Amino acid sequence: MALLVAACRPVASTERAAIVVDDAGDTVRVTAPARRVVSLIPATTELLFAIGAGPLLVGRTAWCDYPPAAAAVPNLGDGIAPNAEAVLASRPDLVILYNSAQNAAIAARLRGLGIAALRLNTDTLGDVGRVARLLGRLTGHAAGADSVAAVFDTALAHATAHALASRPKVLLLVWEQPPMTIGRGSFLNELVERAGGTNLFADVASSAGTVSIEAVAARDPDLILTTTAGPATFARRPEWQAVRAVRERRFLPVVGSEFDRPSPRAPEAIRELARRLQETR
Repeated sequence: MALLVAACRPVASTERAAIVVDDAGDTVRVTAPARRVVSLIPATTELLFAIGAGPLLVGRTAWCDYPPAAAAVPNLGDGIAPNAEAVLASRPDLVILYNSAQNAAIAARLRGLGIAALRLNTDTLGDVGRVARLLGRLTGHAAGADSVAAVFDTALAHATAHALASRPKVLLLVWEQPPMTIGRGSFLNELVERAGGTNLFADVASSAGTVSIEAVAARDPDLILTTTAGPATFARRPEWQAVRAVRERRFLPVVGSEFDRPSPRAPEAIRELARRLQETR
């Protein structure tokens, strides 16, 4: 009888249930700390390593290229509408997905199988500390997450340019056909503004949108920022010659994943942009 009573007692455990409302508005029960994490957003993969939770990763996307240690994590392919079988084969207890309608089905399927799946926004610099702290809480790395967030906020403040006499107008061109620019809803807009430039289409509320060449010419940018290496092929097109910055070859190419996602490396990206904007004046 004593043995039976002992067997019925609750077993002590460090695990506990956390109830999280993700950025899609779904309420998710997560057994924390998570032990096997699939991160299908490059920004969250980078943050997990930054807070000390990198060893928990059992899956990532093909675009998770930082830090270099991420290359040792199994590559599960795309992060938008990912391969569900590949994710399940990783035996995760927590899956991080980008907050896209295309990821709703797999999130629901995973939850139906008892696997916590969160859809998160990683679009602005404000998401860095917020998401870091959430991941820290769910993986048992809260102290590391708090440290990363605090250091990031301080570095961001120090890297931001203030009280500049003049700010060059910058077209953030991220796609050529049709021309697509970045609006104020994107972290890339924040990088340029904090570096001392002015986004030519900051009045576009969304993170990105298509624009006409006529609208670009009318606003007359001082510089054209591109996110691809090598020569700008659009600049050879006759219709683009209506833009003064194209005729004068005033291009600002930026390469590196620090310009592709909001991450702890954003202050470094801001300093580089600020230096290059100064060189063009």
